[in-house]
Amino acid sequence: MSGHHPHLTEIPAGDSRQAVTRRVALVGMSVNIFLTIAQIIGGILTHSQALVADAMHTLSDLIGDIVVLFASHHAAKDADDKHPYGHGRIETLATVILGLLLGGVAVVIFMRAWERLAGDAPIITPEPAAMAIAALAIIGKEGLYHYTVHVAKRISSPMLKASAWHHRSDAISSVLVLLAIGGAQLGFPWLDAVAAIMVAVMIFYMAFQLIAESTSELVDTGLDPQEVQDIRDFICAMNGVESLHLLRTRRMGGRVLADVHLQVDGRISVSEGHHIGETVMYRLRRHFPNISDVVIHIDPEDDEIAHPSKNLPSRVDLLATLQAIPATAALWPLVKDMTLHYINGKIQLEIILGSTPPAEALSDFRGACAGVSCIQQVSFLHQNSA
Repeated sequence: MSGHHPHLTEIPAGDSRQAVTRRVALVGMSVNIFLTIAQIIGGILTHSQALVADAMHTLSDLIGDIVVLFASHHAAKDADDKHPYGHGRIETLATVILGLLLGGVAVVIFMRAWERLAGDAPIITPEPAAMAIAALAIIGKEGLYHYTVHVAKRISSPMLKASAWHHRSDAISSVLVLLAIGGAQLGFPWLDAVAAIMVAVMIFYMAFQLIAESTSELVDTGLDPQEVQDIRDFICAMNGVESLHLLRTRRMGGRVLADVHLQVDGRISVSEGHHIGETVMYRLRRHFPNISDVVIHIDPEDDEIAHPSKNLPSRVDLLATLQAIPATAALWPLVKDMTLHYINGKIQLEIILGSTPPAEALSDFRGACAGVSCIQQVSFLHQNSA
């Protein structure tokens, strides 16, 4: 089994997921407020349209941080009657909103840049000081990217990953703005519009990726095949598990939900089967910390494709059938307990008797059971030997 799980990472101890996300959002907001003000004022004073456009990009990043802050607060709420699986999908929805925001910014930047490139109005060459402001924006946004993506990996948060790429897109935008301003100083003012178009294309591509990833989660796309195989191998290696089938997974924010059908020995007790299921659940969650909820179904046989026992009678119906047969009457007063095993489309009976019955009563009972087509086997135990 692989020892590396790229998505099933460990959430750091100490801080809660909500507190970590909130701290990252507040840091991003503080830096973005400063950079937005600096770029707007600097763009106006230095006559740089590229800087003003980049400020709008930074402003969209600030709005994104607000969305992250809102989502992290509500996604951390406990499960309730209306949301029995919790509120983790709020993170997923926030990621879609961030992707749409990025896409909208890309379209606006592209349209304005194309208008400047194709229009007849003269392009004003910005002051050299605009390069210093663009460089400041690069440093601030790239620093935010590395900080945010580091935390996103630690807590496995698609929403923070989206926010980090928003920071990176803004940093790339500022790099192109810096190059465009530098080119304008050398006599190529049209580079400003070309750089803006390139920024728009990159931003739109990242927006598409974020929306596609989050949409796949909203439609309950499972984990990667290797991750599913790692989970399967871990479960199959546990004592009491004969095999498993119908292993299904899905994501909810940074968490993973799973359900699985475990096949165990069909003749063990209900309580032992339950104990095996509980053990699998606890160990699975301990080994894969991002798995927050596991639903386990215990099977005595593989019923993934066929259901051989689905038409067999219940205990009540079977007992009524047997008690209606006169040949069984002599044995019923001695029966203390009866266990039914539903295996391979037949029923196996284990009957516990309080005392030793006449041989004729046993023979008659066996004969009566032989006449019931769904009964495959009958065995008798005495209470003092059970």
